[in-house]
Amino acid sequence: MGADAANFQSTSAENVSRARRYPIIDRRGFLGLSAAALASQACSPINEPDAESPRPNVLFVAVDDLNSWLGCMAGHPQARTPNIDRLASQGVVFHNAHCQAPICGPSRASLMSGYLPSTTGIYGQISDRDLREASPETSATPFLPEWFAQNGYHTMGVGKLFHGHAPDGAFAESGGREAGFGPKPPKRMKWDRDKTSTDWGPFPDADEEMPDFRTAQWAVERLERQYDSPFFLGVGFLRPHVPWHVPKKWFDLLPVDELEMPAYLPGDQDDVPAISRELHALPMMPTTDWAIETDEWKKIVQAYLACIAFVDAQVGKVLDALDASPYADNTYVVLWGDHGYHIGEKNRFGKHSLWEEATRTPLIVAGPGIVPGDTQKPASLIDLYPTLLDLCGLAANPANEGHSLRPLLEGPNSAKWPHAALTTYGRNNHGIRDERYRYIRYEDGSEELYDHEDDNHEWHNVAADPAHAEVKDRLAAQLPEVNVAWSEKSVYDYNDYLTVHRRKNL
Repeated sequence: MGADAANFQSTSAENVSRARRYPIIDRRGFLGLSAAALASQACSPINEPDAESPRPNVLFVAVDDLNSWLGCMAGHPQARTPNIDRLASQGVVFHNAHCQAPICGPSRASLMSGYLPSTTGIYGQISDRDLREASPETSATPFLPEWFAQNGYHTMGVGKLFHGHAPDGAFAESGGREAGFGPKPPKRMKWDRDKTSTDWGPFPDADEEMPDFRTAQWAVERLERQYDSPFFLGVGFLRPHVPWHVPKKWFDLLPVDELEMPAYLPGDQDDVPAISRELHALPMMPTTDWAIETDEWKKIVQAYLACIAFVDAQVGKVLDALDASPYADNTYVVLWGDHGYHIGEKNRFGKHSLWEEATRTPLIVAGPGIVPGDTQKPASLIDLYPTLLDLCGLAANPANEGHSLRPLLEGPNSAKWPHAALTTYGRNNHGIRDERYRYIRYEDGSEELYDHEDDNHEWHNVAADPAHAEVKDRLAAQLPEVNVAWSEKSVYDYNDYLTVHRRKNL
């Protein structure tokens, strides 16, 4: 077992000693606070930056295709994520955070532009070079790192931050991104279909052969430098995006015969409308039924968890470099995934859905003045743009369609928060998530409704129950009023429904 993998048996004392010097309460300690102490921290104002103190830096960490399988989110009991968990113990964990689109391109375009997909027409994938011309909105407003640059920040980015890396000029200093999602073995190990790089198994031999290893190195080197101005550093990791290949030592942490499996209900989609099955079809991906019949499901779970363990180690290197730097006390750290991922739930593997497993994504915010905590209030990735401007004392971008999360950072459970999270998958197909319910409305008016109070797996569609009419009306009121046509620059051809849907809605 390699040294990095060995360290994943538990969070090391060395890591604990490196914890950043702004106020830290670990999760066990936080839960053990007295009622009086909790009350005093229920709404803890974050200090406003002033002219005499240096403006805070931003470390902006993206992890591709990462679902809730983190220790700090209790998503899978055998997840090995000590570094992300360490960050979580120092910040606020948004347990009910959701993407604006359940695939990479439109999700990241929304976050970086501050616009909803229904406003820009970016419903499908989009290349970085086309993003500025994709809609009048993306042409007219600066992307998130550009807003920071216009306000005196030195902006740096490496890895997958937009759909590829970044549009030209988005960062003052770019480390680029290695093409594709390799390395890959000479021959597919398990799965060989067009339109997906899905495959799984141990490969290559060493971490040094992985692009994420080099991405972490680049970021560490930037954190070791001195700067005359505040910085915005974006770091985008590829794993656990398919193929699920990382060195064998990460697989060895997770003996396949000991793994717990996700919840699965055969026939789960029997009570959803026909358009739901058409929209959510993934003909290029394995099904859970296939994975069970071929005895591959546990191996897929092992591979996905191994990729998470590997990328957690890379995140840890960047966090350690920040902790060792002079910027440790004055840097906001945001860790986010671009959407979730089904690992067998609902007879599917993949993102590409308006259900919980695909829309829910990790979101952690830590930094100066943020008291550790957890919240179940719904949050959205589009909220990050206004949130970071707010935290750093920058002027707001009036075009942003998200909401600053600052009230939830100051009072994770006491803040009044009227906002639900909206996810869009193709024009006029939307999912709305509040603290209790998920409501889905399709372009033909078909509906799904799930009550998470007693149905966390979303197994029982209760949309037709008259008892829930008021709930549906309340959530439907938060659907977007504007649903523009598809942008010509945004493409999708992964299933028949969306291929035709795009052509009809250009």
